[in-house]
Amino acid sequence: MTKVVVTGIGVVAPNGWGVEEYWEATLAGRSGLGPVTRFDSAGYRAHVAGEVNFRPEDHLPSRLLPQTDHMTRLALVAAEEALADAGADPATMPDFAAGVVTAASAGGFEFGQRELTALWSKGPAYVSAYQSFAWFYPVNTGQISIRHGMRGPGSALVAEQAGGLDALAKARRHVREGTALMLAGGVDGSLCPWSWLCLTRSGTVSPERDPRRAFLPFDADASGGVPGEGGALLVLEDSERAAGRGQRRHYGEVAGYSATFDPRPGSGRPPGLRRAIEAALADAGAGPSDIDVVFADASGVAERDRAEAEVLSAVFGPRGVPVTAPKTMTGRLLAGGAPLDVAAALLAMRDSVIPPSVHLGRPAFGELDLVGDRPRPSRLGSALVLARGHGGFNSALVLTGC
Repeated sequence: MTKVVVTGIGVVAPNGWGVEEYWEATLAGRSGLGPVTRFDSAGYRAHVAGEVNFRPEDHLPSRLLPQTDHMTRLALVAAEEALADAGADPATMPDFAAGVVTAASAGGFEFGQRELTALWSKGPAYVSAYQSFAWFYPVNTGQISIRHGMRGPGSALVAEQAGGLDALAKARRHVREGTALMLAGGVDGSLCPWSWLCLTRSGTVSPERDPRRAFLPFDADASGGVPGEGGALLVLEDSERAAGRGQRRHYGEVAGYSATFDPRPGSGRPPGLRRAIEAALADAGAGPSDIDVVFADASGVAERDRAEAEVLSAVFGPRGVPVTAPKTMTGRLLAGGAPLDVAAALLAMRDSVIPPSVHLGRPAFGELDLVGDRPRPSRLGSALVLARGHGGFNSALVLTGC
């Protein structure tokens, strides 16, 4: 079986711009959560978010700015970093040798709201023609493909938080089928009044105004999640083909994956997260004792956190494996959250350290070995990344070291 490895990473996150800045902030426990600044949140139920603020004109050609949502601009920056990190230029590769798979939750919401405002206030003549695609779920895949000449397999997946792992798994399949290079993951975000209303109406977003107290997964004071924006894109290649082009360094292997769907509420059947974990381990040829750390989904919703804690205890035994949630410093980044956890897991294996989960003062589930406010030095040969999407999606990804 082809060994599919990660040769490049690109990150845009609320607590760090670029891989090393993000990783330094994460190990230092620096949070990117804060009061919403993009709009006035006074009339809404929630007031804290993980925002990524930047000047797009400093990073992108001016021709792209009128046709892209904030989310897509972030994705283009992450894609450029990932390809540069891998030492790969798709424009120099044969046609159809490189492809893109991204995940998204809702597309360019902010762009869409701006154009709908123009429609209501001024009329149809004032709506941008770019609205036809700037809002669309696959827009990040399309814009990245066009900018870098990546004419190979291209697609987009929609499974909220779980979608980012699904995108990486789909990219792995394309590499195994012969595509030389795939760029995959997710960069997402919907921080505008229209999307904020949708998010807060879900009942899963914390109303807490103090950024240090708003997002406390697995904690007795948990009051919900905190939305954020950003994520990570990763370059996946066949290890032998990567070495053949001179790229012998890689972060780790995408060794196992599985996805399940929860049964209908009230059916009496258990959620699908445990099945996803066990199937991902089987796909990697591994058992629970082979996993050195778990990057948890960590929703911040007490009922969902309890269900995840019970599954981890059942699979690995009580306190059987270190569990961490560095997303306490970024918020839940929709489809970008799980790929960012994958990036963190790969960096953790590289540097032999488990990143912290900050501000968790009263752990609610004693059966978890939850890594707290300080990073934990540890030799790591493998990691399990979990993600659950709104509506019943479950995904699990196993990574192994170099």
